[in-house]
Amino acid sequence: MEPTPPARPTRGRPRSSSRELLEDAAFELFLENSYVKTTIEQITQRAGVGRSTFFNYFDGKSDVFWGDIDRAFDTLQRRLDEQAPDARPLPALSAALTAVASGFGPSRVPWILTQHGSVGSVPEVEASALARFARCAGVLGTFVAVRLDVDPDSLLPRTLAYAATGAVVAAAQEWAAAGPARGGLDPFVERALAALAGGFAG
Repeated sequence: MEPTPPARPTRGRPRSSSRELLEDAAFELFLENSYVKTTIEQITQRAGVGRSTFFNYFDGKSDVFWGDIDRAFDTLQRRLDEQAPDARPLPALSAALTAVASGFGPSRVPWILTQHGSVGSVPEVEASALARFARCAGVLGTFVAVRLDVDPDSLLPRTLAYAATGAVVAAAQEWAAAGPARGGLDPFVERALAALAGGFAG
């Protein structure tokens, strides 16, 4: 009986799905070749999957950056649904967003936050970021509108939603810049939203 060959060493986190394989392959190639010069075909070849598998998970190359963020939207909706019916909108938003942020820590940092400089100002990447910003603001705005029983397109829900989303983005940028000792994202989000609440109260 022939001896079993040694297992190939793995790098970084365990890769448990084709999506994670594709994300890791893409990030490696972006660093090696730049985002602009990397093709979807190169990503799928590096990941060892077919082109159709890529489009099962992503609409385009720029969507590879946002896996952790996209998955957080389901968590955000659950956290909003958990808020007490009589909670005021901004404290409820803050509690839900801080709870979502607690899922991000030193071992879970969205790649784009720390490597944005190596990607550069690419219009399609900026557009994909803006789409996530708008999606978050839409979820928050709908929540506020329901709580206040007003039109979701009216001024107050939009103002609160975009302000809270902007505060989270600012917190995430500061958190990413804090380096390996950054800890969890949630304290950064909590402080940013507390500052926002203070501004509204003033």
